[in-house]
Amino acid sequence: MKDNVKENSLNAIIKESIKKNWDKMAFSDMGGINYQYKDLAEQIAKLHIIFDAAGVKKGDRVAICGKNSSNWAVVFLSCLTAGVMAVPILHEFKPDTIHHLVNHSEAKLLFVDAAIWENLDEKNLTDLVGAIFISEFGMPLSRSKKLTDTRNNINEYFGKEYPYSFSRDNLDYFQDSPDDLALINYTAGSTGMSKGVMLPYRSIWSNIRFCIDNLDWFKPGDGIVNMLPLAHLYGMTVEMLHPICKGCHCYFLTKLPSPKIILKAFSDVRPKLIITVPLIIEKIIRSKVFPVIEKPLMKFLLKVPYIDDILLKKIRAKLMDAFGGNLHEIIVGGAPLNADVEKFLTRINFPLTVGYGMTECGPLISYAPSDKTKPHSVGKIVDRMEIRVDSPDPAHDPGNIQVKGMNVMQGYYKNPKATEEVMKKDGWMDTGDRGIIDNDGFIFILGRSKTMILGPSGQNIYPEEIEAKLNNLPFVNESLVIEKDGQIVALIHPDFDAAMKAGINRDKLEKTMAQNIDVLNKDIPAYSKVKDFKIFDEEFEKTPKRSIKRFLYS
Repeated sequence: MKDNVKENSLNAIIKESIKKNWDKMAFSDMGGINYQYKDLAEQIAKLHIIFDAAGVKKGDRVAICGKNSSNWAVVFLSCLTAGVMAVPILHEFKPDTIHHLVNHSEAKLLFVDAAIWENLDEKNLTDLVGAIFISEFGMPLSRSKKLTDTRNNINEYFGKEYPYSFSRDNLDYFQDSPDDLALINYTAGSTGMSKGVMLPYRSIWSNIRFCIDNLDWFKPGDGIVNMLPLAHLYGMTVEMLHPICKGCHCYFLTKLPSPKIILKAFSDVRPKLIITVPLIIEKIIRSKVFPVIEKPLMKFLLKVPYIDDILLKKIRAKLMDAFGGNLHEIIVGGAPLNADVEKFLTRINFPLTVGYGMTECGPLISYAPSDKTKPHSVGKIVDRMEIRVDSPDPAHDPGNIQVKGMNVMQGYYKNPKATEEVMKKDGWMDTGDRGIIDNDGFIFILGRSKTMILGPSGQNIYPEEIEAKLNNLPFVNESLVIEKDGQIVALIHPDFDAAMKAGINRDKLEKTMAQNIDVLNKDIPAYSKVKDFKIFDEEFEKTPKRSIKRFLYS
């Protein structure tokens, strides 16, 4: 593509898609509201009128805090197309954090779920002109007579703005330039507290352009099940904006995405593309497949030539059916895939691939199609991006991964110190991840540089590598490996349900975990051996992309 402003415009793509797909379905809340693209356009136009009434202009901030829904996506698209900076805030955040982020971003409007608003104190939100419920756009707070009047009579104002009819020709969106700021996204990182990532339109455009060009089998009219938080860049960009820019149909799960609810949605929607995080895939494989293949007879038959191929084909077919029967590819991101699950899916030639990204890149850094990737790799660098490893031998000696290109953020909002820590003077950004890049350009992530433990003789110990092995041992649900008083300690959350079914009580479980540590230590270098362990009754606290908040347990 030529690099002129119009062709590099995100809003130009959005506008063209809405016009082209006017009568197609755009958004559906599963069991709830439905919007065609023309309905989406009308809702955007009405919200633009409300923005004007609230005095929200280009470059002002509008915060959005709520669970996934069609209306959440409508609000976000309204911000983009008005040149207003969206500030997505994760609905899991506690009230004090929401107060802080709304104030820190100096948002003029807050779109919020009613249940969340009940726990907020409007006295602590002094910069707000108004608060509006995401569900029905009701208004619990207004500090402007004009805003109140406009919201209460929005259909009348809309009729005055478009007196004859509202059609494709009425679409009038902000003409974005590449470096105009599109949004501020506050991260919920696994190694530290939230920072406001400033993403320009070029970053979101470049991500969307990559998906359009490289996932070209995903066509207008195709459905996608939206499971990931819209307030997180992976769910927002790849799972919602990319499909909308193609004329696809987004189905939002409005309930907690349990395996049962997800599989029912897959059956109804029959998606070609599934965007998810490892935990969801692992739960489905562990509950649907592993109990079958771990039976003694099945274990034996899977070792018999020819018969094993027949059985694996049947298992693959059943698994494809479980995902809707129309699957082309599952893209997993956010964290490494469990080694046993990845090995099994590779064995049956299942169309799954693991990508790599971060909020600061809006989010894509690397990807490879499922039929062209390598085991344990996160793919190759995406279009319009460069990558390097800070190491004398990047293919063999791990180093910090650095990236440069159109996807990269402008910095952290009101935080020049944090920006300077990651942004190099030559334009490269340090991701904080350590890894290698092989001679074919495939990237392998070994762990976060912030979580790396220095061994007794200067060895680099990556907790994630130890955890991956420990998580594959009996009755381990998840684990964290930390350093305490100069020793390596494993924090373990067991699979209590599986243990109970196997007749293992708490005392026996303690002994099983001790045996697991012995088995683990025989499989890892002496300098990284685990000296002690502690059992946790509850799951570890996680970020929205299901990464453990490691800093809480250090």
